[in-house]
Amino acid sequence: MRARAQVVIRDTKLALARDELAELAASVPGLPTRARLARRVEWLGERVQDLMRELLRLQWLPAPALQADLREKAVLYVGSYLEQNAGQQAAGANVAQQAIEQAGGRFLHHAGGDDGADDVAALEAGLVAADLVICQTGCVSHDAYWRVHDHCKRTGKQCVLVDQPQAMHFVRKEALLT
Repeated sequence: MRARAQVVIRDTKLALARDELAELAASVPGLPTRARLARRVEWLGERVQDLMRELLRLQWLPAPALQADLREKAVLYVGSYLEQNAGQQAAGANVAQQAIEQAGGRFLHHAGGDDGADDVAALEAGLVAADLVICQTGCVSHDAYWRVHDHCKRTGKQCVLVDQPQAMHFVRKEALLT
């Protein structure tokens, strides 16, 4: 009889706890959705961390887009190149030019500025003639950047976007020869 009484008391407490939980859940609208979203946010945060680690790892590898046979191929460099721009900008282009020419490629250049219709036509002609495009994104106009980006995407042409001139120092003759 005591065991039966204990079971009845336990079942009564359990039923009261369930009712209280249901009442609490009803008082907070959208609780199940919020809990599901919180789990999803936690998973996405972990995924972002994984992707950031992968990006960091890949930044230390040599650029595969430049590991190509450049013999008798044209490479268009879009960005500042003139010595009057001084320092790192010109140095990045000089390094690229030397490496491309040493590998047997033909170096083409376009400043990437907004100098009118003639400049746009020259850029388009360079893009058509090039087998590979290197665009120094920090040193070109928005129009030139989008023209290069759109042309390479449309034609499937290899395009290397370099955001800082110092990044061009990774180019070496050995990396360009296969």
